Amino acid sequence: IVCSGKSVKLPSYLVFHHLFHSLPTDADDLSDSFLSGEEENGIITKNIKNEINGNWISAPNSIHEARLKAKAKRRLRKTSSRDSGRGDSFSENGDPSRGTNGTAPPTSPKSKLLDRKSRAGKGRGLPKKGGAGGKGVWGPPGEVYDLEEVDVKDPNYDEAQENCVYETVVPPLEEGAFEKTLTPIVQEYFEHGDTNEVAELLGELNLGSMSSGVPMLAVSLALEAKASHRELTSRLLTDLCGRVLSRSDVESSFDKLLRELPDLVLDTPGAPQLVGQFIARAVKDQILSRSYLDGYKGRVDCVHARAALDRAAVLLKMGLGGLRIDNLWGTGGGQRPVTQLVREMTLLLKEYLLSGDNKEAERCLRELEVPHFHHEFVYEAIVMVLESKGEKTFKMVLQLLKFLWVSSIITVDQMRRGYERVYMDIAEINIDVPRAYFILEQFVDKSFSAGFICEKLRDLCPSRGRKRFVSEGDGGRFKLESY
Repeated sequence: IVCSGKSVKLPSYLVFHHLFHSLPTDADDLSDSFLSGEEENGIITKNIKNEINGNWISAPNSIHEARLKAKAKRRLRKTSSRDSGRGDSFSENGDPSRGTNGTAPPTSPKSKLLDRKSRAGKGRGLPKKGGAGGKGVWGPPGEVYDLEEVDVKDPNYDEAQENCVYETVVPPLEEGAFEKTLTPIVQEYFEHGDTNEVAELLGELNLGSMSSGVPMLAVSLALEAKASHRELTSRLLTDLCGRVLSRSDVESSFDKLLRELPDLVLDTPGAPQLVGQFIARAVKDQILSRSYLDGYKGRVDCVHARAALDRAAVLLKMGLGGLRIDNLWGTGGGQRPVTQLVREMTLLLKEYLLSGDNKEAERCLRELEVPHFHHEFVYEAIVMVLESKGEKTFKMVLQLLKFLWVSSIITVDQMRRGYERVYMDIAEINIDVPRAYFILEQFVDKSFSAGFICEKLRDLCPSRGRKRFVSEGDGGRFKLESY
């Protein structure tokens, strides 16, 4: 320290005391940096304004304010990086403050105040309790809970609860809801044909003593359905017997059917013959005993029931002679092979040419149950006309197609596809039938005149071109045929 023109070296604690009381009072001159090496050695060359005649003058108010400001500045620097997300700041007086409107600034969204991360300034920023805390959380991910052991000392402990067995009890199906519940199941089965699904649905129901009503309901619905549905019903009864139904249930169902035949005949006149066929098929599938028919001999007074039993007895005798009763109802259209359908349509056309009965041909075509395959019927009919030698087949086939068109058995699309198939194959047909092009043109013109094909389809009919010489320069070659 320079004093009275001489340099004097003072102890370090006196230098610190002198430096502290000689701090500037302005807030801009404050500095919280450490002392330099010259200051530690006691060499200070700055003039001291608070010294008068070698005596120190204390300024308690300014020093106190300087301490507060320095403390606030250090606190602000320390927490600026850590709490920047929370939007905390301090004013010049050291008071914490927010934005201008008392809200968090844009740089610190409120979502950060509601997150689950630690805000203590320590840690790795992971969720508290490893993600297992918070509302609606049952523990950390991946934790498996074991069965909780019963506390015998629990005041609510009941010794009888340890031996309890809990089972799902299905109430028995009411009689009024039986038909309403099973009818949709059987009708849906007619669409998909899966007997296992029906067995599962019936197993979920508590049928009880009403299980014998299942075959009766299925047969009653099949009487008003198609032949393919009757075949599905016979398969359903065979698959359900032993799983859901017993033999006694099947026998009691057919007993009820025979008693209610007078009422069934009102809706389905052919019910006696159909029920007899169901009985014969059930005996063949071994879900009815062969002695079932013998039990009714001489004990039947109803005419319809006697007709049904006689029909079943006749079919069983024919079965001994080689009749396949398992194919009694036939196979549904969509389930038959294509070759079989083509063969049956050809036989249908030949039978029609012999009988000339349009209604019988319509009924046989309906029973095939293949409306998506009627284009094959149109194709076979036209090919039969092309291969015939007389005018009779020409007129009868034309009349049949017009009749099926008017009755809406054959649709516009199926008729068009049948004619287009003939157009595509006429070149091959012409190899066997030389006059095929000429006959086809005549038949297409007559079809257009009858009104069951459109003008566009008529114009698509191929025609055979004449052979002629092209020119002398071609060496006498023939021009190729154009169709």
